[in-house]
Amino acid sequence: MITTDISARFRDAFRGYPTGVALISAAGPDGPAGLTASSVASVSVAPPALSFSVMGSPSARVIVDAPSFVVHLLGPSHAGIAAAFATAGAPRFTPEQGWDTLPTGEPLLAGAQAALRCRPLHLLPVGTSTVVVAEVLSVVLGDLGDRLIHFDRTFTTAKGH
Repeated sequence: MITTDISARFRDAFRGYPTGVALISAAGPDGPAGLTASSVASVSVAPPALSFSVMGSPSARVIVDAPSFVVHLLGPSHAGIAAAFATAGAPRFTPEQGWDTLPTGEPLLAGAQAALRCRPLHLLPVGTSTVVVAEVLSVVLGDLGDRLIHFDRTFTTAKGH
């Protein structure tokens, strides 16, 4: 069993570790679902695959149950959307946020630095989370300018090349 002290120290350790910011979206039985994630990582180039983890929120359950979803890698102009999708009850999938729908049905965020359409390969339950390993089926590249990062529970930016 993990003690509260270790859990708190673990959270503190990762608060100081900057990560990229992604928004993961899927078409669900009751409409689109999405969430903000800072755990996206490249797994393989051949075949193209990535991983991320989600907790047991209603949006996470839709994504985990979906036959496909889109992982959007976000830039600085998407900080507000990232915050909205990280906050329960905040507006999601509004016209002002710039959403479209792929021919395959998944929600697509226009202007993302990259949008990777994926299908799940492996779901690994770990405590209250699920690690998802997914095959990348297609990639839409946008402007790869400055970066949106999550650091110390805040969205901030970093300069690109």
